[in-house]
Amino acid sequence: MEVWILFYEDIESSTNEAFEIRRFQAEAKDMGITLKVFSPEQFDLLVTDEDRKTVLIDGEPETLPDFLLPRTPPIESGYFSLAVIRQLERLGVETYNGSVCIEAVADKMHTHQILCEQGLPTPITMLAKFPVDIALVEKHIGFPVVVKTLLGVNGTGVFLVETEDAFNDLMNLIGETNPNIQLIFQKYVAASRGRDLRVFVVDGEVLACMERRAKDGGFKANFSQGGAVEQFDLDEEAKQIAIRTSEVLDIRVAGIDLLFTDDGFTICEANTFPGFKGLEQACDINVPRSIFESMQRRLDEKFEPEFALDDQAVV
Repeated sequence: MEVWILFYEDIESSTNEAFEIRRFQAEAKDMGITLKVFSPEQFDLLVTDEDRKTVLIDGEPETLPDFLLPRTPPIESGYFSLAVIRQLERLGVETYNGSVCIEAVADKMHTHQILCEQGLPTPITMLAKFPVDIALVEKHIGFPVVVKTLLGVNGTGVFLVETEDAFNDLMNLIGETNPNIQLIFQKYVAASRGRDLRVFVVDGEVLACMERRAKDGGFKANFSQGGAVEQFDLDEEAKQIAIRTSEVLDIRVAGIDLLFTDDGFTICEANTFPGFKGLEQACDINVPRSIFESMQRRLDEKFEPEFALDDQAVV
């Protein structure tokens, strides 16, 4: 089995993302998997019907792999990385995750539209429109209110605004300095202040779950923001919410973030490039191996004979 990872950073850097790529490399070597890591910029995209078995990398044709594992959020690496994923998909390479779900999940408003359509629990969410009608926000969402940039990742671009006056000041500042920014407003879930759950789902199965807690009584609990993590035993309700979320968004490798409510859970957001360094620290789990095993199962199913010989067949 050959797998390509699409990654835009220096693999030897000190970031969590680079560390996780090195984890994939170590597990692939141990499992006898051919793994290659490419940056989007190494590709030259040539659309032609004359050759559908190779792509150009560093100007030279490279035979296609069995699977592509994108680890390059388009918000950080730009349009080109998404175009590379689409190209490989159209050439028949299976992707973990696909371009359609990556696009849908990158847009937080679109994500919640899909989830609500399917009857899944999410906080009330409103798309910002400048000038902001504060009375409308007060009526339908109330204060405190969570303000998010539409395309933020890893807890960036998320703010808790406690009062109407503070909200008004923030909106005036944004309206003056960056009126074209895309924001959403979301109902604050007080029962989950400073803590949430990250549920890691691979191919429709819950792999592990950790509770994340913000440091120093803060609002955001992301591991990448310094939050503490520990293993959490999911009940069946939370497990089914996470699985169903990954299914309706068609995410094969998903990080589903759940908030605690007074009577259960609600979906904060979904992630198509979920980090797992904190998860492996908190839980007895090997994330890269589990993803590779999922790929291997799919590859085995692809090449299983369509018809098995009947035990009573006459020779």
